[in-house]
Order: sequence, then structure tokens, then C-alpha cells
Amino acid sequence: MNWPKISIVTPSFNQAEFLEATIQSILSQNYPNLEYVIVDGGSTDGSVEIIKRYDQKLSWWCSEPDDGQYHAINKGFERSTGEIMAWLNSDDMYCPWAFKTVASILSEIPETEWLTTLRPGNWDYHGYCTGFDLVPGYSREAFLDGRYLPEGVKTIVPVLGTSISIQQECTFWRRSLWEKVGGHVSTQFKLAADFDLWSRFYAHAELYGTLSPLGGFRVQENQRSRELNQYVAEAEKSLANMRETFKWRPKPSRALSLSLRFPSIPRLRVLTRGMYNYRGKRVVRKKSDSPNGFWQVEEYQFF
Repeated sequence: MNWPKISIVTPSFNQAEFLEATIQSILSQNYPNLEYVIVDGGSTDGSVEIIKRYDQKLSWWCSEPDDGQYHAINKGFERSTGEIMAWLNSDDMYCPWAFKTVASILSEIPETEWLTTLRPGNWDYHGYCTGFDLVPGYSREAFLDGRYLPEGVKTIVPVLGTSISIQQECTFWRRSLWEKVGGHVSTQFKLAADFDLWSRFYAHAELYGTLSPLGGFRVQENQRSRELNQYVAEAEKSLANMRETFKWRPKPSRALSLSLRFPSIPRLRVLTRGMYNYRGKRVVRKKSDSPNGFWQVEEYQFF
């Protein structure tokens, strides 16, 4: 296979306790066409010494004051040239097979412009895996309904069951899609620029899911994502802009069926699922027990 170039950017600031594990989760995959960039914000905790140990395996790195995480990400991507792009924060980690899986899917299925996992992972403070969640699916319609806002947020369309999220640590996209949305993450947001990027991506392409776990989010006490109220406010602002673009209105039958809790009533669930289900696309492995295995897109309904 002619492996496409993958560009990964890691923004970092005073995360020496976790940084090396993040770097190793990227470099240890031995992906044959990797472009890895680290943008450090001028750390004083030993992070620079860690980065220097991997200098020969990095495409570029710097350690200098910047204007925050999203400015650092943009600065890193400006130095990148890969066909496939993603960023990984300096306390999170990829699964060992992530790059080859993503490259194989995007090479075999050219209509896939961005891809994430249906099995997002979680690491604890020390990097132990605490499990993988199961996301039922992704769709633009569900995004517009607010289904990917953090759990507990009051939405126009009632939500039953667990919250759905698009895990940034597991999401990859083509450079062509990145350029369609302006080639940057928004620096007007402090916390929710990832959500805003998904909103802008959805204006051009549907998100595909794969059951293969690709990475995970580390839960640690000092992470910025704990500022949930500000994240929600920023995400809702971005979502409002997208709803205006698409002239979105909630589907009345969905709102009604969910408010009456039809999905939780066994006899009504099958009869009414067309009222509330979404349609998604997932990439599945076929002939997996054969050297002729291949990826195939399935369209399906999910709730």
C-alpha cells in the first residue's frame, strides 16, 4: 500500500508528566509516512527536555510563548503537508493501530472526508485504560439537534439515554476538507474550538464512524475541559451559527416521540422508530478472516 502522509500536531504547555506517553503513542506506531509536529508554549517543567529526546523523529517543533492551545494548533498545521490531519493534546493517547487503520480506510473509501471512532476510549490519570464507550452513530441531523452537546445540556429535542460526543482524540480528516473550512481552528473560542470545527466540517461532509477504537481521553485533575459551563456556552454559539446556515428546524415527530418516551416502551419502539431515528454511515471490515479483507460503508439507523 502507498501509505498517505499523516500530519499530527501536539500542542503542549507544562504537561511533562504526561507528554512522553503522548509522544510514544504516536511514534511507536511506526507509521511509514508520519509528519509529527509539537508546538510547546514555552514550558518550564521539563517538557522541552522530553521533546529534545525525540528531536530526530519530529518534523518540526518549537518552544516559545503563544496565544494558547488553538493558536498553537494552527501554528503547527501551518508547518504540515500531510493528506490526513489530526491533533492530539499532550495528555491524551492514540491506540497502537490508529494510523494504519485510518490511512487504510481513507485510501480505500475516497468519499470519506472525515472519520472518527464509534468506540472512544478513556485513560485514567496514570494512563491505564478504563474502558471504551459505544457511540450509536453520527449524523448531521443529530448534530443540528444538539445530540453531541455535553451530557445534561437542555436541548430543543429531548435526549434519552447517554450523551453522544465526537471525541477529538479519535477524529481525523482530509486536508481538502480542512481547506474548505478555511484551514484553521477558531481562536475566538477558549475551549470549544473542536466542536466549532466539527460544525464547520458538517457543512461540507457527513462524519463516518468505525468500530475500531482509535484513541482515548485522559481524565486528569488539571484539564481545561472541566470548565464545562464555558465549553457549553461556546459550543451552543457555534451550533446556533450552523443552524442558521442550514435554516434548521427540529423535526416535530422526533421531538414528540422522545417527549413521550416511545423508545423506552417495547411495544412502541419498533413501530415508531422511523419517527426518531437518525441515519448514519459506518465503515466495517469485510472478509476479516481473509487476506482479501476490505473496508465497506454501511448506512444504518441509530438512536
